[in-house]
Amino acid sequence: MEFKLHKKQGEALKSKANEILYGGAAGGGKSHYIRVLSILIAVQVPNVQIYLFRRLSEDLYNNHMIGVHGYYSMLDKLVQAKKVKITTAPVKITFWNGAIIHLCHCQYEKDVIKYQGAEINVLLFDELTHFMKTQYTFLRGRVRVAGLDIPPNMQLPLIFCGSNPGGIGHNWVKAMFIDPAKEYEVWKTPKLDGGMNRQYIPAKLKDNPSIDYEDYAAKLNGLGNPMLVRAMLNGDWDIVAGGMFDDVYNKAVHEIEPFEIPGSWYIDRSFDWGSSHPYSVGWWAESDGTDVTLKDGTVKATVRGDLFRINELYGWNGQPDEGTKELAVDIAKKIKIIELEMKLNVRPGAADSSIYTVENDNCIAKDMEAEGVYWLHANKSPGSRKNGWEIFRKMLNGANSKEEKGLYIFNVCRQFIRTIPVLPRDKKHADDVDTNAEDHIADEARYRMLAEKSITNSLPVAGLRF
Repeated sequence: MEFKLHKKQGEALKSKANEILYGGAAGGGKSHYIRVLSILIAVQVPNVQIYLFRRLSEDLYNNHMIGVHGYYSMLDKLVQAKKVKITTAPVKITFWNGAIIHLCHCQYEKDVIKYQGAEINVLLFDELTHFMKTQYTFLRGRVRVAGLDIPPNMQLPLIFCGSNPGGIGHNWVKAMFIDPAKEYEVWKTPKLDGGMNRQYIPAKLKDNPSIDYEDYAAKLNGLGNPMLVRAMLNGDWDIVAGGMFDDVYNKAVHEIEPFEIPGSWYIDRSFDWGSSHPYSVGWWAESDGTDVTLKDGTVKATVRGDLFRINELYGWNGQPDEGTKELAVDIAKKIKIIELEMKLNVRPGAADSSIYTVENDNCIAKDMEAEGVYWLHANKSPGSRKNGWEIFRKMLNGANSKEEKGLYIFNVCRQFIRTIPVLPRDKKHADDVDTNAEDHIADEARYRMLAEKSITNSLPVAGLRF
């Protein structure tokens, strides 16, 4: 049995790491390599237990079982020789030496419990960014090796993942595999993060000689959206293909250096509550049409209604989508300190209505009011969510056109910049974001977009700090 691998796939096969992301562009040969890898390990290691995961069962079967490069075709001779048996309920490939490839799906977060008792020797993920971090770390915790006869040149236990940028897991995958080290570098992770030898191997369309690059690239360019084309061609993890804002977000336009806010501008803040997941506070300055002077001395004209995100407080523990579990009073104290440093007249703005819910005689809003931090109810009326996203997109596009009021972000707002450009759409509802993604800043900003107020509106002064 022989398999042809291109150069980049061969490099992956020789890797000394045992927790690998092989990711990037479309057409890089990731899924095919995963199948080849699973078969090579199965025939060499008796009784090895290999688990291949895809988020949806239909995608799992269509991508890995059928077609000229699917498991049925790849293993046909061994099946005919009765050395391999393929069953469909569940989908499982059993080899003559006791090795088994289990093809599994894990659509919902709770589905991981089905594998609580599994002893996984090789864990494979196809499209890792389709999964939540909790799913990945739970299954990683089932990976171990005991009693196997492992060839000396083989790295077991092994976790191997293939993925393109984008999806609900984009942020945590990027933070785990892309950001900490250079491409190809093998590095030891701390015990609290698995304690394995981790590596990111980039995959690009040009790496795959079995694909006509010019023809495939032409088809991708036909997608129209330049950001989508860039992601699919180059595997660029700094953007996301098919996201909620990727077609209207322009780093060069929207991200700007902080400047002195004119005293006539309207300043307020918005809030999305979180405990186990992050909370988000954003400070906003709305222009009355006054021009501003940038740090380099140039004068920037503004349109009445231009909105600038000038500061933020994000309650995370440094890991994507993980909160700090802070008390409301402690968050309020932090807000007060930040606003004292800002030396601006900050008015109460829109906040998630959940903070007004009373449970066990406790109310988040009242706890914060006791510290002098007040909020207004966010607009959560029927249809407001999708309407909010449309306003969000319209204001980003307004900055691009410079003809209508636009949205701008001070470049010190790193968490907005980290999460908003890569926020994915909901696969079933294209005009909404995927709520499984790290969307807390997006929700908080959306509350501000929907707020029925501006520089011309009169607001109650109770609780304002001057």
